[in-house]
This record gives sequence, C-alpha cells and structure tokens, in this order.
Amino acid sequence: MKTTAAPERNTKKPTFRPPPLACDAHCHIFGPAAKFPFASDASYHPPDSPFEALQKLHAILGIERAVIVHASCHGADMRVTLDGIARSKGRYRGTAIIDESTGEREFQQMHDGGIRGVRFNFVRHLGGRPDMVFFKRTVRRVKEMGWHLILHLDAGDLVEFDELFKGIPVPMVIDHMGRVKAADGLEQPAFKVLLEWMKHDRFWVKICGPERVSSKGPPFIDAVPFARQLIAAAPERILWGTDWPHPNVKWMPNDGELMDLFAQMAPEPQLQRQILVDNPARLYGF
Repeated sequence: MKTTAAPERNTKKPTFRPPPLACDAHCHIFGPAAKFPFASDASYHPPDSPFEALQKLHAILGIERAVIVHASCHGADMRVTLDGIARSKGRYRGTAIIDESTGEREFQQMHDGGIRGVRFNFVRHLGGRPDMVFFKRTVRRVKEMGWHLILHLDAGDLVEFDELFKGIPVPMVIDHMGRVKAADGLEQPAFKVLLEWMKHDRFWVKICGPERVSSKGPPFIDAVPFARQLIAAAPERILWGTDWPHPNVKWMPNDGELMDLFAQMAPEPQLQRQILVDNPARLYGF
C-alpha cells in the first residue's frame, strides 16, 4: 500500500472560461480520513482532499456542477461520496463502488442520494479485474436502476474485452480515453477499438486524464489528438473532468492548465457547451 502525492494546491486561473452550468464529470473526494477512513485493503492512501478543497478548485475554474467518482481507496463504503453530494445542494451527482453486501436497500439509498452509476476497476495497479460473475450480475441490477457503468480500464482491456462490452445492454462510460498510450499512436489497436465502440450509442468516453495518456509529460499536448478524434466520432457522448486530486499519476498536473487544455481539445463554443453542460446533464439528470 502506498501514499500518493498531494494535488497542486496553487491552481492557476485558466484563460478559458467554461459556459454556465459546466460540469466536472470526473473528480474525487478523499476523506478527511479521520471522518471517512480508507478501506482496509486499499492499494493506496491519498492525502485528504475534502469537499471544501473541491469547492475551492471549482470556484477558480468556473465549474458549477460535478460528478463525484467514488474511488477504490474508499471501497464500497459510500459515505464520503454521498456526503459530498448532499452538501452540494443538487449540484453534484456520483458513481458507486459496490460489493457482494450491497442489497436492495443500499441501491435505493444511493439512488436517492444522487448516485447514477457503478464503477468497475480493471486497472492492474488498483487490483486488476473484478469477478466477472459479479460483474454480469451487477449489469442486470444497473439496468433495473436505469443507471450506467463506469469502466476504468488499461488500454489492453479494450481489445481483450471488446466482444463482452459490445454485448452489454446498459450505457458504459470509459474513463480517461481508455488509458491508451500516446506514444503508441492513433493507429494502435486499443484506440481503434475505442473509436469503434463510439459508433454504438451505449458507449460514452471521458476525454480527461491527459496526464495518464501522455508519453511526453506536461503540458500533455500529445493527448490532444486522441481527444479530438473521440469528439469527432460521437460529440453527443463525450464527457470531461479534472480527475482532481489526481491519484496515482506520474506527472502532477495543474488543474487550471487542464481546463485550458480542454479548450484545445474542443475549440468550438458549441462543442464546449455540449461536452461540459448538455452531455452530463443528460446522463446524470441535472
């Protein structure tokens, strides 16, 4: 178990100002650990990054809405995420991590609390793929709830699970552009699979995490062509988020610079509004 680096606290004020009701569709709240302890089997412990710090970040960036992505370090204990949503007064939604103990009552409590999806980690450094029997059972429950899946994948998983995911009957949101590696180019098999998925109306993708896609480091410009191709493929099913406070990254980004990088990914005002406002409002029911 490792301790991850703290986010950049001196957020630069971005040049790009997002449209009203813009949504950070991928961010986390960690702790404070004294109130919301980490799971006993957590693969990492991040520094406290509480609700108040996220609010401060969004004020600098000009963000009004958010989706709190419940992270693996908190396990299936949903209290930290539900607390943040409740304190947002309707401006936040969230996604869940569940386990075998999650029953009807818990699902309904989460739905009432603003949860609209279940996230599965396939990424190896976070413990690898889930039990696939549990995964398929959860898909049925997600469909009943009218929710969606969030899939955190390694690039190789895009190829390996291509047929399985194309057969899933609920919306799926792919985190961080599928974690493809920019150095492997736009023609790499994993990215070609991801572009193929975007022809199907159940697939969404987040054009966030350029610091995870980049092979060159800051300012992560080599991730931009991947985002642009994904936007061109299905602009109506693209989301963007900061990924604050950036757990488990090689290069710690500045969120103000990431906001400006988004404007390079989507230079047109109508696309900016679609990705930051309209798409998350449709998927999360803002």
